[in-house]
Amino acid sequence: MAVTANKLELMQIARAVAMEKSIDMDIVIEAMEDALSRAAKSRYGQETNIRVEIDPKTGEQRLWRLMEVVDEVENDSTEINLKAAQRSNPEAEVGDFLSDPLPPVDFGRVAALAAKQTITQRMRDAERDNQYEDYKDRVGEIISGVIKRLEYGHVIVDLGKGEAVIRRDQQIPREPLRQGDRVRAYIADVRREARGPQIFLSRNHPQFMAKLFEQEVPEVYDGVIEIKAVARDAGSRAKIGVYSNDSSIDPVGACVGMRGSRVQAVVGELAGEKIDIVPWSEDIATFCVNALAPAEVAKVVLDEELERIEVVVPDEQLSLAIGRRGQNVRLASQLTGFEIDIMTEEEESEKRQKEYAERSKLFMEVLDVDDMIANLLVAEGFARVEEVAYVDINEIALIEGFDDETAEELQARAQEYLEKERQELDAKRTEMGVEDAMLEFEQLDLKMIVALAEEGVKSVEDLAGCVADDLTGWTERVDGEKKHYEGMLEKFRIKPDAAEELIAEARGRMGWDDEEEGEEAEQTA
Repeated sequence: MAVTANKLELMQIARAVAMEKSIDMDIVIEAMEDALSRAAKSRYGQETNIRVEIDPKTGEQRLWRLMEVVDEVENDSTEINLKAAQRSNPEAEVGDFLSDPLPPVDFGRVAALAAKQTITQRMRDAERDNQYEDYKDRVGEIISGVIKRLEYGHVIVDLGKGEAVIRRDQQIPREPLRQGDRVRAYIADVRREARGPQIFLSRNHPQFMAKLFEQEVPEVYDGVIEIKAVARDAGSRAKIGVYSNDSSIDPVGACVGMRGSRVQAVVGELAGEKIDIVPWSEDIATFCVNALAPAEVAKVVLDEELERIEVVVPDEQLSLAIGRRGQNVRLASQLTGFEIDIMTEEEESEKRQKEYAERSKLFMEVLDVDDMIANLLVAEGFARVEEVAYVDINEIALIEGFDDETAEELQARAQEYLEKERQELDAKRTEMGVEDAMLEFEQLDLKMIVALAEEGVKSVEDLAGCVADDLTGWTERVDGEKKHYEGMLEKFRIKPDAAEELIAEARGRMGWDDEEEGEEAEQTA
């Protein structure tokens, strides 16, 4: 059969569409077959099972009606009984499909419009899938595009093959972005959504600055210099911790560049944001001192367990260390990952004296000793009764003025006090109706359990129903002012990640995680 010109023209259009949209030709052919199948059903009946094939070379169309072989026919549009099927094909069996060729469909106006909509939708879906596949593995890269329009403060960026958005909260404050401008941004997230893939860009993400340094500083790109940490107050100031794997290369100098050329290129891209380049150190105390530059630090007291650092500075350096509106200390805290408390030498002295007096008083009351013995214990670094009770006895005996007998007596008194306290707390727990299962959590001691019970958390189910903020406390703005709400375990200095682990364990014991997974599976199905 001769190939008509209009069929060849149809295939040429299909190839042109596939090339323009960067879509596989098979997907275009499949969409056309689906459209023809729908059009054929409008003529032969919607319940009819029709299969269409298009020859990709000639454009020739072939249509079949498929009938399933069954024992008992329930739908004569799609089924045929075994006896009737064997008349046309003696080898037919139940479950097989018989095909009858159908004549080509003459498209009416309505059928043509429906076919066009089907093909358009399939093309759009394929284009969206391609766009998602193109960008889903590029999260963390810097990309360049042209600002297409501004919508309610959000910036829509044309990337060439698609569009992306820089939301208002991901822009550099007060940066003038206008339609038609070319802009660079960090790919923060790519999501597949019903309306198509959504590409979210950011210009205030800390890693955006890190990637800019990677582009401007060859040593960073080659891996000779590592960017260990980044903290930003977008549009105002930033700190970046750098480390050199080659001792002969100064990481700070390399990032600054000749006459500041390299860092100025980054500053220019970030709308004039000031950048402090800080030498990174494995020693967190040293890194903290570097991060607080240009302020001078007199003393650092590190508490690794609580991830807290107390920094003592001279009186005249206090405002410089804190920075305008606390910016310098806040960025240093973000950079190091530790909470930083800044105080003057006078404040530090007063604090130490107060702590010394409180600890001495505690030992005098609990251990029933005079102020001289209590002061000796505090001077040697003992801060809690538990430390006296369970430390190696030799550490107490070696204190000047103490002997083995004194050490044994002090430790015995400390253990006796703690045992009595434990019994009292356990009795209180029982009286308050706290279930025994709460004792099985390794993270909780009796003091914590009683504190939870006083707030109404008396069972594993109660604990599972909490969120981390309930335990650690939270701060929010009320009438324009910050207000802090104390958490149930805040006085025990529980950290957010520890609170989340505790709640997750409680939910696991209740089996809630399995239920949530089951619900998610049902929704997906």
